[in-house]
Amino acid sequence: MGFQDAVKSFFSRWSDFKTRSSRSEYWWSYLGIILIALVVGFVIGLLSAVLGETIGSILMGVFYLIIIVPSIAIGVRRLHDHDKSGWWYLLALVPLANFYILYLFVTKGTDGPNRFGADPLGSDAAVFN
Repeated sequence: MGFQDAVKSFFSRWSDFKTRSSRSEYWWSYLGIILIALVVGFVIGLLSAVLGETIGSILMGVFYLIIIVPSIAIGVRRLHDHDKSGWWYLLALVPLANFYILYLFVTKGTDGPNRFGADPLGSDAAVFN
């Protein structure tokens, strides 16, 4: 999956906590959100200079509220690719255990279908539009 498709998928599948996501989808989406956050932060910084810091802080908070659920959803789908429950994502809050979550995010998921659906890289993968 390419950059543009991954970012589209990030926002269109914002409430999908049941299927799987490939590494490329996760990492391209992550990069896309970082780039969007930089642009939004720059624009909000300019607006803050004109309208005040309080407005800028509120707008940045709204931006982070917009991306929090899709960010959790793609993390859960990435864990599903390893045939792990989405509850494993809570390990990201535990010091040192978060490295295991990072390990799962950077390694290849299970081959073929698992209990969470078809392999996102396989020929039996469903197309998400």
